[in-house]
Amino acid sequence: MGQLQAGIIPVTAFQQNCTILFDSDDKHGVLIDPGGDNDQVLNAIKSNGIVIEAIWITHGHIDHAAGAMDMKDALDVEIIGPHEADRFLLDSIEAKAMQYGITGKVRNCAPDRWLNDGDQVSFGSHIFEVLHCPGHAPGHVVYFNRAAKFAHVGDVLFNGSVGRTDLPGGDHATLINSIKTKLLPLGDDIGFICGHGPGGRFGEERRTNPFLTPE
Repeated sequence: MGQLQAGIIPVTAFQQNCTILFDSDDKHGVLIDPGGDNDQVLNAIKSNGIVIEAIWITHGHIDHAAGAMDMKDALDVEIIGPHEADRFLLDSIEAKAMQYGITGKVRNCAPDRWLNDGDQVSFGSHIFEVLHCPGHAPGHVVYFNRAAKFAHVGDVLFNGSVGRTDLPGGDHATLINSIKTKLLPLGDDIGFICGHGPGGRFGEERRTNPFLTPE
């Protein structure tokens, strides 16, 4: 098996990082957080010759899961994640779209498998540990590949910032606790992709992120 590689496709007006993780040799992989613009994502998958084995969801917000059911149908794969605490968010995607005035293909999301802290998911030889990291959303999960020193953190942590906590189920203290007890202890050398904007490394966030450094 080859190295773990990632392709990022910013989708919808939210500019959410829909992510393709795949093996550099056999081009098998997974699709993380298909929030919309599915034709664009499918074209990227096809043009790069990637075989998607599953859809992984980090959390239930509309910009991360609104396109998941149509992608499930298009790719004939299962939807895995997040933690079941986000069921209420996934069940209200269509209502949220109406509230935001979003038109187009938007569907509530029904995962085939919920995830819990300590679970493992994988494709090929690439094994990811599941970390339940609530705060931004109660059922948010992070996917961590120890061998590659890589994590997909969704909207828990950003480059220079952290996830917002003013949405239903959000809590700032819980979010900071998730970052400080689940993510940062993994090591300063862990690289990450996040749900919006550029990624980074945990060490840089530990040292310079204003939400994580002492006042």
